[in-house]
Amino acid sequence: MSSPADKDRTPDTPRPSNFLRQIIESDLDRGTHAARLWGGTPGDARHHSQGSVDAARIRTRFPPEPNGYLHVGHAKSICVNFGLARDYAGTCHLRFDDTNPEKEDQEFVDGIIDAVHWLGFDWKDPEGGRENLYWASNYFDFMYRAAEYLIERGLAYVDEQSPEEMRANRGDFSRPGVNSPFRERSAAENLARFREMKEGRLPDGAAVLRAKIDMASPNINLRDPAIYRIKHAEHHNTGNQWCIYPMYTYAHPIEDALEHITHSICTLEFEDQRPFYDWLLDHLREGGLIAAPQPRQYEFARLNLTYVVTSKRKLKHLVDSGTVSGWDDPRMPTIVGLRRRGFTPESIRDFCERIGVTKDYAWIDYALLEACLREDLEARAHRAMVVLDPLKLELTNWAEVFGSDAHLEACELPALPHAREGEAVPTRHLKLGREVWIEREDFAEEPPKGYKRLFPGNRVRLKGGYVIECTGCEKDEAGHVTRVLATVVGGTKSGTPGADSVKVKAAITWVGAADAVAAEVRLYDRLFTDPQPDSGGKDYLALLNPDSLKVARAWVEPSLAAAQAGDKFQFERFGYFVADCADHSGERLVFNRITGLKDSWGK
Repeated sequence: MSSPADKDRTPDTPRPSNFLRQIIESDLDRGTHAARLWGGTPGDARHHSQGSVDAARIRTRFPPEPNGYLHVGHAKSICVNFGLARDYAGTCHLRFDDTNPEKEDQEFVDGIIDAVHWLGFDWKDPEGGRENLYWASNYFDFMYRAAEYLIERGLAYVDEQSPEEMRANRGDFSRPGVNSPFRERSAAENLARFREMKEGRLPDGAAVLRAKIDMASPNINLRDPAIYRIKHAEHHNTGNQWCIYPMYTYAHPIEDALEHITHSICTLEFEDQRPFYDWLLDHLREGGLIAAPQPRQYEFARLNLTYVVTSKRKLKHLVDSGTVSGWDDPRMPTIVGLRRRGFTPESIRDFCERIGVTKDYAWIDYALLEACLREDLEARAHRAMVVLDPLKLELTNWAEVFGSDAHLEACELPALPHAREGEAVPTRHLKLGREVWIEREDFAEEPPKGYKRLFPGNRVRLKGGYVIECTGCEKDEAGHVTRVLATVVGGTKSGTPGADSVKVKAAITWVGAADAVAAEVRLYDRLFTDPQPDSGGKDYLALLNPDSLKVARAWVEPSLAAAQAGDKFQFERFGYFVADCADHSGERLVFNRITGLKDSWGK
């Protein structure tokens, strides 16, 4: 398995070490999984015993629930799991953890597949190219079989307490739990009652199947956790075949075992669940239901990114309330949102590698993500000049210098001044005429101290064109400047011998009025004003940035008329922009600001 990120690496390029790499390398050195058999598809112990030695040195998995769009935190998990499999000649499975029939949808399935592919990964075996795309719901038969095994061994029981009673009897960190009155039922009674649950003879909430462990355990997750609940709901994959569904903490280790995962890597919130993970697989292995060696779970710190909310519930509220335009709104931290904003998969992979993998809980500055993007785009984003707040500039002596007011002077600028080594530097062509558009902030009738741009009597260069001298301005009845007046200094065109004959302290961007193209430019910024909007019980809705989106009716240079959706540019002085993938067309140019040329939120 490979990704585009590898194209600039040699096979011997070292990657930063971390505790997960050390665990994997230790397992490989000791041959922990060397004799592991793989049946070619997921299955129980008997299935894998009939297979051959696994060609994949390790197997990891990325197991999203298809109940929403993936966000930047998932991107880190994708890069970790798929990246480790790639680096150690293994394979990473994409598994849809679809054990909740009420919240899952094909729209999210398609979005997840697209997101993983867009980030540059696949789920094929290193040899043979078999695709390892799986569904937890395809294992429901085995999960039920394993549940009956636990009941027969006296390791699980049907509890018919109310949810309130179970919650009260569970105890807390200061007091142990209380045994359920149903805990000492016989295996035969529990098996019969569990089958009644399966047959649909009990309503939702009437009973659950619980693992029988220790109600006095200091780890509350081991106080007889629920492993099956009743849910009369149609499932997107299994239809109405089932009315009982496994809990995630029960399903997850079984899924790993059937898929013969070697290293089950998840985030730290699952650390307290690891004892149950091991308890369950130990018993299923002892009963001959799953193959050895069984999977082991390892946890790393999730991504906490400043100025971002990643709770699916809160993101859904932003969408449903119309605060943002949808899951792909460029202000959203979803992968579809980042993609529409203009982030590249290379920049996200680079970001995930830079932040590393640790067990330490820490906040990562959003500025680092933007810095990775700037580095990626610097050598690939073509330059262009745009005017976001247009003010007309008239060169009053144009006809005297060039013989006609209609004359258009051809000008050239490099489209990619920092092209990669060995690449040709492309050129963009502009036409300078009597009238041009400039930024309103580039003229001051009464300039402040240190101001170097246009004001009466001052000279500047029109970038790639001529030196001009400001002679004044025109105003409307309200006193607003409507037009700047200037004269051309002949013989000073950029790239000609006389270009340096007149020294100026500033060059300003411009767009020729004769061939300017109208465009909508969306100036996106961070969605929240607080670096940690989702912490400490804060009201994240009260921390929304009122300036997270501004729209400019702009004039852009003619080269941008050919821009295709997804094309990225550096708008000189303003930052990096992308032609919007949803609204941009040949008839309507729409560009989104990805990020500025530097961090504007730094201290």
